[in-house]
Amino acid sequence: MKQTQTYKDRKEAFVSNLSGGNILEINAVTLVAPAAVLLWSALQSRKSFFAPYTPASLIADFLLNVAAILFATTLYSSIPVLLNILLISPAILILLGPKRNQPTQKAKPPTGKDAKAATNDLDAVPIRPFLTTYRGAMMVATCMAILAVDFRVFPRRFAKVENWGTSLMDLGVGSFVFSGGLVSARSILKERSSSSVAGSLPKRLLTSARHAIPLFVLGLIRLYSVKGLDYAEHVTEYGVHWNFFFTLALLAPFVEIFHSLTTIIPSYELLSLMVAIGYQVALESTDLKRYIFLSPRGPSLLSKNREGVFSLLGYLAIFLAGRATGLRVMPRETSSSKTPYQARKSLLIRLAIWSVIWIVLFAFNSLHVFGFGASIPVSRRLANMPYVLWVTAFNNSQLFLFCLLETLFFPSVYKATDKASEEERGNFATSRIMRAFNKNGLAIFLISNLFTGTVNMGMNTIDADKGTSMAVLVAYAALLTGVALAMDKWNLKLRL
Repeated sequence: MKQTQTYKDRKEAFVSNLSGGNILEINAVTLVAPAAVLLWSALQSRKSFFAPYTPASLIADFLLNVAAILFATTLYSSIPVLLNILLISPAILILLGPKRNQPTQKAKPPTGKDAKAATNDLDAVPIRPFLTTYRGAMMVATCMAILAVDFRVFPRRFAKVENWGTSLMDLGVGSFVFSGGLVSARSILKERSSSSVAGSLPKRLLTSARHAIPLFVLGLIRLYSVKGLDYAEHVTEYGVHWNFFFTLALLAPFVEIFHSLTTIIPSYELLSLMVAIGYQVALESTDLKRYIFLSPRGPSLLSKNREGVFSLLGYLAIFLAGRATGLRVMPRETSSSKTPYQARKSLLIRLAIWSVIWIVLFAFNSLHVFGFGASIPVSRRLANMPYVLWVTAFNNSQLFLFCLLETLFFPSVYKATDKASEEERGNFATSRIMRAFNKNGLAIFLISNLFTGTVNMGMNTIDADKGTSMAVLVAYAALLTGVALAMDKWNLKLRL
């Protein structure tokens, strides 16, 4: 007699044994974020629609930068191109209309010796609006997906793949790590600009361990919550006990070890590729791949959590690639021989070139192009080399698009001559919602996990109809956005 499946069994089956979808479709869905920023930028630069920030501005900001991403993965999941057209078309109409001058500096631009002093007063590592927008959009997409995946309105091809293939959520996990690597470059650049001596490796390891402890605690809380509440879990994602917080915690000390190697190998790109290639060689030339995929769960912790342990190498390569990108895009780079315009042009060219480089590396590693290529499939479960290259290529391309939009719509940002005007122009060019999600990214991610658990414990998500599903998801998106905005307004920041 066939045993009736419990709701927990159905939930686990709902997110298991999936094969993912097409990269071109994933690109079309993720293009919604830059398309929404295009419309936001057109409204702001031509109409000053979000300054001052009225209730109407808040609603429009939410619809463009949060709801559009949610709709792209749900209601418009089968027709993302249409949603892109709906966002881009009004932006074009606005751009064809009369141009409105952007706000000017309150003070007159300094000249002579004053100009030199003002230029020196600018931070060597400025706050770049396009980076805030990029990280904000990534956080919004991540937070929307972790709850939406529990509803049928979210296509199964967007959920995490079991073994081989590409999916939207697989890309999101890697992008979260890449983004962390990117912002980690700020501390290195500030260290260089102040000409301070870097701490010894033991000292840096101790500092990284202090940062890792809160993440380990969060990982333990999630572990005991899942086990204690008998919550549905996907064991082959990371293992029996492992979760993403443990991965984030362990990255910190390993990154510091590789940072010490930059005295010998000064390129983070090269370090990233060395880790990815070494790991891929081990997967292909030993029984490691078979062990991760097929070996029974033994009594040891390694056997029970082998996916999380070994995929750490792939995520380390992604983090290092993110740091490499951060070291390229964060510095100001203006000087007596290079104007702000030349520095921005150089930045765009570098981003475009590196985007192409990573795309080509991915294509020849994962595909069969013009009779060449390794044809190694992507695996998020392994975090293998094709996965590392895919995530890195995608994020560099996204950064290029956001940087291009900022350059076209808000050129006054990178032409500022003092801190006050730079901050003013930067705020004008940045969505308040994007800034809020970026400012407290990890805290918002944690809160979104709590909200997701609450919803799943309180209702049957997999049997909810489309109307109920969207009502819950929109309410969740609004509530999470409200929390992010409140934390930003009250200057609350959770430091981990």
